[in-house]
Amino acid sequence: MVSRLVVTGAPGAGKSTLLETLAARGMAVEREVARSILQAPGGMEMRARRPQDFARAMLEAESAAYARAAMNCGATLFDRGFPDIAGFLKVEGLPVIDAVERACRDRRYTGPIFRAPPWREIYWQDEERIQDWDGAVASDAAICAAWRMYGYELIDLPLASADERADFVLRQQSN
Repeated sequence: MVSRLVVTGAPGAGKSTLLETLAARGMAVEREVARSILQAPGGMEMRARRPQDFARAMLEAESAAYARAAMNCGATLFDRGFPDIAGFLKVEGLPVIDAVERACRDRRYTGPIFRAPPWREIYWQDEERIQDWDGAVASDAAICAAWRMYGYELIDLPLASADERADFVLRQQSN
């Protein structure tokens, strides 16, 4: 059975580090698609000047990741998912694109859906993570609201080391 789990939540809250830790333990993971788009030539400009095109690019990449997970017999943990794209559009003050709406409704994750809450002690900005602390908190609120709007329950990750968080995810997944 294909199992699709997600870690979502605040920017800079340790999601990527958690995925790296779980990948090292042998779990199949799909890395955050937005970051790879931002790192590509023109990605930052597209996010800043054409956020709807950025959302479409994220949708295309997330759709490919979602399809790849079907090839995996076990669980795949995603760094973000379709509702994150809807949350991004809300943060930008834009309506949710029909294709994103359909993906959120029709391409379901089987859970659990883990939330990495804002964590000030580890938050830092970089070239792709451009939100200040208040922006990161606002992004978390919009993203969580989007996940709930599409019928998902979120499980907060503990504010703990990556290894402790990985143990938490593995315990929750086996329940």
